[in-house]
Amino acid sequence: MSAPLRPRPAAPHGPAVLGAPPATSRLLTVGVVGAGRVGAVLGAALAAAGHRVVAVTGGSGASRARLALLLPEVPRRPVSAVAHAATDLLLLAVPDDALAGVVADLADRGALRPGQIVAHTSGAHGLAVLAPAVAVGTRPLALHPAMTFTGTPDDLTLLAGISYGVTAPAELRPLAARLVADLGGVPEWVGEADRPLYHAALAHGANHLVTLVNEATDRLRDAGVARPEKVLAPLLRAALENALRLGDDALTGPVSRGDAGTVQRHLARLAATAPESVPAYLALARRTADRAIAAGRLRPVDAQSLLGVLADTTRQVNA
Repeated sequence: MSAPLRPRPAAPHGPAVLGAPPATSRLLTVGVVGAGRVGAVLGAALAAAGHRVVAVTGGSGASRARLALLLPEVPRRPVSAVAHAATDLLLLAVPDDALAGVVADLADRGALRPGQIVAHTSGAHGLAVLAPAVAVGTRPLALHPAMTFTGTPDDLTLLAGISYGVTAPAELRPLAARLVADLGGVPEWVGEADRPLYHAALAHGANHLVTLVNEATDRLRDAGVARPEKVLAPLLRAALENALRLGDDALTGPVSRGDAGTVQRHLARLAATAPESVPAYLALARRTADRAIAAGRLRPVDAQSLLGVLADTTRQVNA
Protein backbone atom coordinates (compact mmCIF):
# COMPACT_ATOMS: atom_id res chain seq x y z
CA MET A 1 0.00 0.00 0.00
CA SER A 2 1.41 3.37 -0.90
CA ALA A 3 1.92 6.09 1.68
CA PRO A 4 -0.30 9.19 1.69
CA LEU A 5 0.98 12.11 -0.33
CA ARG A 6 2.98 14.65 1.64
CA PRO A 7 1.38 18.11 1.90
CA ARG A 8 3.11 21.02 0.25
CA PRO A 9 4.30 23.76 2.64
CA ALA A 10 1.51 26.21 3.35
CA ALA A 11 1.82 29.60 1.70
CA PRO A 12 1.14 32.78 3.70
CA HIS A 13 -2.45 33.91 3.47
CA GLY A 14 -4.72 36.50 4.95
CA PRO A 15 -8.14 36.16 6.60
CA ALA A 16 -11.17 35.30 4.51
CA VAL A 17 -13.37 38.17 3.39
CA LEU A 18 -16.93 37.64 4.59
CA GLY A 19 -19.37 37.45 1.72
CA ALA A 20 -16.73 36.93 -0.98
CA PRO A 21 -15.32 33.72 -2.42
CA PRO A 22 -11.80 32.77 -1.35
CA ALA A 23 -9.09 34.16 -3.62
CA THR A 24 -7.83 31.51 -6.03
CA SER A 25 -4.21 32.26 -5.09
CA ARG A 26 -4.37 31.06 -1.48
CA LEU A 27 -4.94 27.89 0.46
CA LEU A 28 -8.35 27.00 1.84
CA THR A 29 -9.73 25.89 5.17
CA VAL A 30 -11.76 22.78 4.35
CA GLY A 31 -14.27 20.53 6.08
CA VAL A 32 -15.46 17.20 4.68
CA VAL A 33 -18.91 15.78 5.35
CA GLY A 34 -18.84 12.06 4.58
CA ALA A 35 -15.79 9.87 5.08
CA GLY A 36 -16.78 7.36 2.44
CA ARG A 37 -14.44 6.23 -0.30
CA VAL A 38 -14.71 9.51 -2.19
CA GLY A 39 -14.74 11.99 0.68
CA ALA A 40 -11.80 10.52 2.56
CA VAL A 41 -9.66 10.30 -0.58
CA LEU A 42 -10.44 13.80 -1.83
CA GLY A 43 -9.91 15.19 1.66
CA ALA A 44 -6.48 13.56 1.76
CA ALA A 45 -5.67 14.88 -1.72
CA LEU A 46 -6.64 18.43 -0.73
CA ALA A 47 -4.46 18.15 2.38
CA ALA A 48 -1.61 16.86 0.23
CA ALA A 49 -2.01 19.94 -1.97
CA GLY A 50 -1.50 22.12 1.11
CA HIS A 51 -5.10 22.99 1.96
CA ARG A 52 -6.06 22.85 5.64
CA VAL A 53 -8.57 20.07 6.23
CA VAL A 54 -9.74 20.93 9.72
CA ALA A 55 -12.73 18.65 10.40
CA VAL A 56 -14.49 15.62 8.96
CA THR A 57 -17.54 13.50 9.73
CA GLY A 58 -17.43 9.72 9.94
CA GLY A 59 -18.92 7.54 12.62
CA SER A 60 -18.99 4.03 11.16
CA GLY A 61 -16.18 1.56 11.68
CA ALA A 62 -15.32 1.67 7.98
CA SER A 63 -15.20 5.48 8.02
CA ARG A 64 -12.95 5.55 11.07
CA ALA A 65 -10.61 3.04 9.43
CA ARG A 66 -10.42 5.13 6.26
CA LEU A 67 -9.73 8.29 8.24
CA ALA A 68 -6.99 6.58 10.23
CA LEU A 69 -5.23 5.82 6.94
CA LEU A 70 -5.97 8.98 4.98
CA LEU A 71 -6.60 11.82 7.44
CA PRO A 72 -5.22 10.58 10.77
CA GLU A 73 -4.70 14.04 12.30
CA VAL A 74 -8.05 15.54 11.28
CA PRO A 75 -10.64 15.53 14.10
CA ARG A 76 -13.99 13.87 13.58
CA ARG A 77 -16.91 16.16 14.33
CA PRO A 78 -20.71 16.24 13.90
CA VAL A 79 -21.97 17.56 10.57
CA SER A 80 -22.86 21.04 11.85
CA ALA A 81 -19.49 21.42 13.57
CA VAL A 82 -17.68 20.48 10.36
CA ALA A 83 -19.71 23.08 8.47
CA HIS A 84 -18.83 25.77 11.02
CA ALA A 85 -15.13 24.86 10.89
CA ALA A 86 -14.98 24.87 7.07
CA THR A 87 -14.63 28.63 6.72
CA ASP A 88 -13.65 28.47 3.04
CA LEU A 89 -14.80 25.15 1.54
CA LEU A 90 -17.33 22.62 2.76
CA LEU A 91 -17.10 19.40 0.75
CA LEU A 92 -20.23 17.22 0.85
CA ALA A 93 -19.36 13.64 -0.11
CA VAL A 94 -22.60 11.88 0.78
CA PRO A 95 -24.82 9.49 -1.24
CA ASP A 96 -26.81 11.08 -4.06
CA ASP A 97 -30.19 10.50 -2.44
CA ALA A 98 -29.03 11.88 0.92
CA LEU A 99 -27.52 15.08 -0.45
CA ALA A 100 -30.65 17.26 -0.56
CA GLY A 101 -31.51 16.41 3.05
CA VAL A 102 -28.00 17.20 4.28
CA VAL A 103 -27.97 20.57 2.51
CA ALA A 104 -31.42 21.54 3.78
CA ASP A 105 -30.56 20.51 7.33
CA LEU A 106 -27.33 22.53 7.35
CA ALA A 107 -29.16 25.60 6.06
CA ASP A 108 -31.97 25.20 8.59
CA ARG A 109 -29.50 24.88 11.47
CA GLY A 110 -27.66 28.06 10.51
CA ALA A 111 -24.44 26.08 10.05
CA LEU A 112 -23.55 27.78 6.76
CA ARG A 113 -22.20 31.28 6.21
CA PRO A 114 -22.21 33.82 3.38
CA GLY A 115 -19.22 33.50 1.07
CA GLN A 116 -18.50 29.90 2.05
CA ILE A 117 -18.03 27.51 -0.87
CA VAL A 118 -20.36 24.52 -0.55
CA ALA A 119 -19.32 21.80 -2.99
CA HIS A 120 -20.65 18.29 -3.49
CA THR A 121 -19.12 15.27 -5.20
CA SER A 122 -22.32 13.80 -6.68
CA GLY A 123 -22.25 13.05 -10.38
CA ALA A 124 -26.03 12.96 -10.62
CA HIS A 125 -26.67 16.41 -9.15
CA GLY A 126 -25.73 19.87 -10.31
CA LEU A 127 -26.27 23.15 -8.49
CA ALA A 128 -30.04 22.97 -7.93
CA VAL A 129 -29.65 20.59 -4.99
CA LEU A 130 -27.60 23.30 -3.24
CA ALA A 131 -30.40 25.90 -3.45
CA PRO A 132 -31.03 26.00 0.34
CA ALA A 133 -27.33 26.73 0.88
CA VAL A 134 -27.31 29.42 -1.82
CA ALA A 135 -30.34 31.04 -0.15
CA VAL A 136 -28.20 31.79 2.91
CA GLY A 137 -25.37 33.24 0.83
CA THR A 138 -23.02 30.34 0.11
CA ARG A 139 -21.34 29.73 -3.25
CA PRO A 140 -22.38 26.43 -4.95
CA LEU A 141 -20.11 23.99 -6.75
CA ALA A 142 -20.62 20.48 -8.17
CA LEU A 143 -17.31 18.62 -8.36
CA HIS A 144 -17.50 14.96 -9.37
CA PRO A 145 -14.39 12.81 -9.90
CA ALA A 146 -14.80 10.41 -12.84
CA MET A 147 -13.03 7.60 -11.06
CA THR A 148 -13.84 4.59 -8.89
CA PHE A 149 -12.26 4.47 -5.43
CA THR A 150 -11.49 1.84 -2.80
CA GLY A 151 -11.04 4.34 0.04
CA THR A 152 -7.35 3.53 0.64
CA PRO A 153 -4.15 5.57 0.21
CA ASP A 154 -3.55 3.71 -3.06
CA ASP A 155 -6.41 5.76 -4.54
CA LEU A 156 -4.28 8.89 -4.35
CA THR A 157 -2.15 7.54 -7.18
CA LEU A 158 -5.27 7.26 -9.38
CA LEU A 159 -6.07 10.96 -9.27
CA ALA A 160 -3.39 12.18 -11.66
CA GLY A 161 -4.98 13.21 -14.93
CA ILE A 162 -8.56 12.10 -14.23
CA SER A 163 -11.53 14.22 -15.28
CA TYR A 164 -13.91 16.00 -12.92
CA GLY A 165 -17.45 16.77 -13.99
CA VAL A 166 -17.77 20.38 -12.83
CA THR A 167 -20.84 22.59 -12.73
CA ALA A 168 -20.20 26.07 -11.36
CA PRO A 169 -21.41 29.65 -11.61
CA ALA A 170 -19.22 31.75 -13.89
CA GLU A 171 -17.58 33.58 -11.00
CA LEU A 172 -16.51 30.30 -9.38
CA ARG A 173 -14.99 28.71 -12.47
CA PRO A 174 -11.44 29.93 -11.73
CA LEU A 175 -11.59 28.50 -8.21
CA ALA A 176 -13.13 25.25 -9.45
CA ALA A 177 -10.40 24.88 -12.06
CA ARG A 178 -7.76 25.57 -9.41
CA LEU A 179 -9.23 22.95 -7.03
CA VAL A 180 -9.31 20.35 -9.79
CA ALA A 181 -5.70 21.18 -10.67
CA ASP A 182 -4.73 20.84 -7.00
CA LEU A 183 -6.30 17.39 -7.06
CA GLY A 184 -4.22 16.52 -10.13
CA GLY A 185 -7.20 16.43 -12.46
CA VAL A 186 -8.76 18.15 -15.46
CA PRO A 187 -12.17 19.91 -15.37
CA GLU A 188 -14.92 18.81 -17.72
CA TRP A 189 -17.56 21.53 -17.65
CA VAL A 190 -21.05 19.98 -17.51
CA GLY A 191 -24.25 21.99 -17.84
CA GLU A 192 -26.84 21.80 -15.09
CA ALA A 193 -29.42 20.09 -17.31
CA ASP A 194 -26.83 17.58 -18.52
CA ARG A 195 -25.78 16.24 -15.12
CA PRO A 196 -28.17 13.23 -15.15
CA LEU A 197 -27.03 12.21 -18.65
CA TYR A 198 -23.36 12.70 -17.71
CA HIS A 199 -23.81 10.50 -14.65
CA ALA A 200 -25.87 7.89 -16.49
CA ALA A 201 -23.07 7.53 -19.03
CA LEU A 202 -20.46 6.99 -16.33
CA ALA A 203 -22.63 4.53 -14.39
CA HIS A 204 -23.50 2.64 -17.58
CA GLY A 205 -19.85 2.41 -18.54
CA ALA A 206 -18.17 1.73 -15.20
CA ASN A 207 -20.73 0.20 -12.84
CA HIS A 208 -22.32 -2.01 -15.45
CA LEU A 209 -18.86 -3.02 -16.64
CA VAL A 210 -18.17 -4.48 -13.20
CA THR A 211 -21.44 -6.43 -13.35
CA LEU A 212 -20.68 -7.62 -16.89
CA VAL A 213 -17.17 -8.78 -15.97
CA ASN A 214 -18.45 -10.64 -12.93
CA GLU A 215 -21.20 -12.27 -15.00
CA ALA A 216 -18.59 -13.46 -17.51
CA THR A 217 -16.41 -14.71 -14.65
CA ASP A 218 -19.29 -16.71 -13.16
CA ARG A 219 -20.24 -18.27 -16.48
CA LEU A 220 -16.64 -19.33 -17.10
CA ARG A 221 -16.63 -21.03 -13.70
CA ASP A 222 -19.88 -22.75 -14.71
CA ALA A 223 -18.01 -23.98 -17.80
CA GLY A 224 -15.29 -25.51 -15.64
CA VAL A 225 -12.63 -22.81 -15.99
CA ALA A 226 -10.62 -22.77 -12.76
CA ARG A 227 -9.14 -19.29 -13.15
CA PRO A 228 -11.56 -17.20 -15.20
CA GLU A 229 -9.76 -13.96 -14.35
CA LYS A 230 -6.64 -15.27 -16.11
CA VAL A 231 -8.67 -15.99 -19.25
CA LEU A 232 -10.56 -12.70 -19.20
CA ALA A 233 -7.84 -10.21 -18.25
CA PRO A 234 -5.98 -9.95 -21.58
CA LEU A 235 -9.18 -10.23 -23.62
CA LEU A 236 -11.05 -7.52 -21.71
CA ARG A 237 -8.08 -5.16 -21.57
CA ALA A 238 -7.68 -5.43 -25.34
CA ALA A 239 -11.41 -5.00 -25.92
CA LEU A 240 -11.53 -1.88 -23.73
CA GLU A 241 -8.51 -0.30 -25.37
CA ASN A 242 -9.85 -1.08 -28.84
CA ALA A 243 -13.29 0.32 -28.00
CA LEU A 244 -11.82 3.56 -26.67
CA ARG A 245 -9.55 3.89 -29.70
CA LEU A 246 -11.77 2.58 -32.51
CA GLY A 247 -15.36 2.98 -31.33
CA ASP A 248 -17.79 0.60 -33.03
CA ASP A 249 -15.03 -0.56 -35.36
CA ALA A 250 -13.73 -2.56 -32.39
CA LEU A 251 -16.78 -4.87 -32.48
CA THR A 252 -16.00 -8.54 -32.99
CA GLY A 253 -17.81 -11.76 -32.18
CA PRO A 254 -20.92 -13.59 -33.32
CA VAL A 255 -23.36 -10.68 -33.17
CA SER A 256 -21.18 -8.45 -35.34
CA ARG A 257 -20.93 -11.31 -37.85
CA GLY A 258 -24.64 -12.15 -37.79
CA ASP A 259 -23.99 -15.70 -36.52
CA ALA A 260 -27.56 -16.49 -35.47
CA GLY A 261 -26.89 -20.16 -34.77
CA THR A 262 -24.06 -19.39 -32.34
CA VAL A 263 -26.12 -16.82 -30.48
CA GLN A 264 -29.05 -19.24 -30.31
CA ARG A 265 -26.81 -21.88 -28.73
CA HIS A 266 -25.49 -19.29 -26.26
CA LEU A 267 -29.02 -18.45 -25.18
CA ALA A 268 -30.12 -22.07 -24.89
CA ARG A 269 -27.19 -22.97 -22.64
CA LEU A 270 -27.54 -19.82 -20.56
CA ALA A 271 -31.25 -20.55 -20.05
CA ALA A 272 -30.36 -24.01 -18.75
CA THR A 273 -27.37 -23.00 -16.62
CA ALA A 274 -27.90 -19.40 -15.51
CA PRO A 275 -31.35 -18.14 -16.57
CA GLU A 276 -30.79 -14.91 -14.63
CA SER A 277 -28.15 -13.99 -17.23
CA VAL A 278 -30.46 -14.34 -20.24
CA PRO A 279 -32.22 -10.93 -20.11
CA ALA A 280 -28.93 -9.05 -19.85
CA TYR A 281 -27.36 -11.08 -22.68
CA LEU A 282 -30.39 -10.44 -24.88
CA ALA A 283 -30.45 -6.69 -24.16
CA LEU A 284 -26.75 -6.25 -24.85
CA ALA A 285 -26.82 -8.46 -27.95
CA ARG A 286 -29.74 -6.48 -29.39
CA ARG A 287 -27.98 -3.19 -28.75
CA THR A 288 -24.75 -4.59 -30.19
CA ALA A 289 -26.61 -5.64 -33.34
CA ASP A 290 -28.15 -2.18 -33.66
CA ARG A 291 -24.74 -0.52 -33.38
CA ALA A 292 -23.10 -3.00 -35.73
CA ILE A 293 -25.75 -2.33 -38.39
CA ALA A 294 -25.56 1.45 -37.93
CA ALA A 295 -21.75 1.36 -38.19
CA GLY A 296 -21.86 -0.75 -41.37
CA ARG A 297 -20.21 -3.70 -39.62
CA LEU A 298 -23.28 -5.91 -40.17
CA ARG A 299 -25.44 -5.74 -43.30
CA PRO A 300 -29.18 -5.68 -42.59
CA VAL A 301 -29.71 -8.67 -44.89
CA ASP A 302 -27.17 -10.68 -42.89
CA ALA A 303 -28.76 -9.59 -39.62
CA GLN A 304 -32.27 -10.90 -40.27
CA SER A 305 -31.81 -14.38 -38.79
CA LEU A 306 -29.90 -12.97 -35.82
CA LEU A 307 -32.56 -10.36 -35.08
CA GLY A 308 -35.18 -13.11 -35.22
CA VAL A 309 -33.30 -15.06 -32.55
CA LEU A 310 -32.95 -11.96 -30.39
CA ALA A 311 -36.63 -11.06 -30.82
CA ASP A 312 -37.80 -14.43 -29.43
CA THR A 313 -39.57 -13.12 -26.32
CA THR A 314 -40.74 -16.63 -25.43
CA ARG A 315 -37.18 -17.57 -24.55
CA GLN A 316 -36.79 -14.50 -22.35
CA VAL A 317 -40.06 -15.17 -20.52
CA ASN A 318 -39.23 -18.83 -19.99
CA ALA A 319 -35.74 -17.89 -18.79
